[in-house]
Amino acid sequence: MPDASAAIAPSVSTRSSHTSRLLPLTLTALGVVYGDIGTSPLYAMRECFFGSHSVPPTHENVLGVLSLIIYALLLVVSLKYVALVLRADNQGEGGILALTALVPAKGAVAEKSGSRLAVGRPVLIALGIFGTALLYGDGMITPAVTVLGAVEGLEVVTPQLTPYVVPITVVILVAVFAIQRFGTHRVGRLFGPVVIVWFFTIAALGVMWINRAPSVLGALDPRHAVGFFADNGYMGFAVLGAVFLVVTGGEALYADMGHFGRRPIRLAWFALVLPCLVLNYLGQGALLLINPKADHTFFMLAPSWALVPMVVIATAAAIIASQALISGSFSITRQAVQLGLAPRLDVEHTSAKAMGQVYVPRVNWALMVATVVIVIGFGSSSALAAAYGIAVTLTMIITALLLFVVMTERWRWPMPLAVVVMGVFLTIDLAFFGANALKIVQGGWLPLVVAAVIFLVMTTWRTGRAIVAERLAKRTVSIPDFFTLVDTLHPVRVPGTAIYMTAQPRGVPPALVHNLQYNKVLHERVVILNIITIQQPHCSDHDRFSVDDLGNGLYSVRLQYGFMEDPHVPRALLAAARARGMKFDFQDVVYFLGRETLLVTSGEGMARWREKLFVVMSRNAVRATTYFRLPTERVVELGVQVEM
Repeated sequence: MPDASAAIAPSVSTRSSHTSRLLPLTLTALGVVYGDIGTSPLYAMRECFFGSHSVPPTHENVLGVLSLIIYALLLVVSLKYVALVLRADNQGEGGILALTALVPAKGAVAEKSGSRLAVGRPVLIALGIFGTALLYGDGMITPAVTVLGAVEGLEVVTPQLTPYVVPITVVILVAVFAIQRFGTHRVGRLFGPVVIVWFFTIAALGVMWINRAPSVLGALDPRHAVGFFADNGYMGFAVLGAVFLVVTGGEALYADMGHFGRRPIRLAWFALVLPCLVLNYLGQGALLLINPKADHTFFMLAPSWALVPMVVIATAAAIIASQALISGSFSITRQAVQLGLAPRLDVEHTSAKAMGQVYVPRVNWALMVATVVIVIGFGSSSALAAAYGIAVTLTMIITALLLFVVMTERWRWPMPLAVVVMGVFLTIDLAFFGANALKIVQGGWLPLVVAAVIFLVMTTWRTGRAIVAERLAKRTVSIPDFFTLVDTLHPVRVPGTAIYMTAQPRGVPPALVHNLQYNKVLHERVVILNIITIQQPHCSDHDRFSVDDLGNGLYSVRLQYGFMEDPHVPRALLAAARARGMKFDFQDVVYFLGRETLLVTSGEGMARWREKLFVVMSRNAVRATTYFRLPTERVVELGVQVEM
């Protein structure tokens, strides 16, 4: 048994090791986690006073909006996400899919659930899927609005460059998506330092203008926020949609927790990001107090000689923010595939050291086309800002609802305390959502349409796979019946090992039965292999596999993977064989796969158009041979027809 005192009082070397790791992780987290929220000063303050729903920049309005911004950062980001949501880790992983996987099955407590999201409550699981779909819309809009907002600084340098803003933005975005296949780790070391320069620069600009109008510090008094609503009524509420832009990127803190951990994210926020953001917003407010006509509030903070360098560094920061959202889309796709919400796709690992760094070609190019179309279609960051907030507010509301279930059923919080805490956060989130809903006609419809399409695709795939599994389960033969069939047919036992892969947890797969009936052949060793994705990011080696000897050379093997892991069947089987003393010659193994031919019917199941969509997705999915890393020369596929 380990020494308890050692656990209570770690050694100096252990503490120094943790410290030495904390600083590099914090530096990297600055670039990846805070790129989005860190570039909000480019457009957020401008939208409050010069956007589609804005108020005139009077002295009281400026202080009122600043007060709203400061307390939005404190309540939504500092308290809700940094202090509370980051506690809801799924074996260290974060993000809305990881949170959804934490939702217990109905009547269950905090213990291992079944294999997939199907065990959860349907409404809550649907919310989690829709929240995931919303993040794809965010992944399309964030690169467009951040890079476009940065390049628009050229308009401040000289109005003659205005016609070139959109073309330059498109070129930058195409370049960003084109380099994704090389992996973020190759430029990751540059992210942190660039963002540190960015935060110190925006803080310095803010301090410079605060010194010119110190009265702006009155915005720290929350009474200005209350008075703002009293003075402006409906328009004051509408401005909340622009104020919300300062907290977009809050979800990234939670989604990227698995890469960095809580401590680096919290340290970066409180030590650097929050102070620098507050100083810059106060500086922009001071600028408006002095010059109410300053319509490019961010870039007009800089002296004329520094405008071009500011455009360069702002563009670099915007690219980093875009990179974070694009990489996040790849990670979400990988989780969705593992959890049975999307068809198998090519997932390439871009780093031998960092497990989380992946590249999904189809998602990358789809995002690139969508982002470029969005930039050309909207034409300005101000127009795009109307489309930006609605997806993030809905995601935050869904996160709060799922977190409430986790708080009460997994953490065992007293119900009154959980209701009060979550009631405060939901009130804020719903107010932001209501304000952003006013902009649906002006562009807020875009992320909702994107999310609806992706939600439809995910639910169609999930439902379709369940139908196929149900149809195949009816054809599954029980183990006793299979042995009876063997005794009846007296098949020839040939040397070697045959591995039959199946999604059915019990019985004998149809492919094995058909091979026995039609070929009258059975290998010396037959393995029925069932692969399961559990509702945890990672599966321990101890729980990775289970082996049951069914007798007569027949084995049932169950492999488990977490939704952040990539299955490698030959490697796992080798480990299982060694652990259980099974002597397999892996040079004499044949893998048998059932290849379903799906038939669209008008019977039970889904609507015909959804069945057709499911068939198209199935045909374009990555082959099981590639996905499970099987040696192609040792794979035999046996066809089976399945009526939808």
